[in-house]
Amino acid sequence: MSAHCQLTGTAPVFGNNVSHSHRRTRRRWNPNIQHHRYWLPTENRFVRLTLSARAVKTVDKIGVEAAVARIRARGGKV
Repeated sequence: MSAHCQLTGTAPVFGNNVSHSHRRTRRRWNPNIQHHRYWLPTENRFVRLTLSARAVKTVDKIGVEAAVARIRARGGKV
């Protein structure tokens, strides 16, 4: 599975390393992806979400129910 966030959709970004002599080689910046397990009371089960560090804070703010609803609205499977 690629490094992407289920809630925000954050994915790796690509660019160049530029050396002192100005040679360019390709590189990628990966998001800070965490796996977090949340209790989903309406379904009476745990769900394991792959989230960026920023999305973990968002889930803490809006709640796991609203976050799962957003993921499902984007077409994600939970």
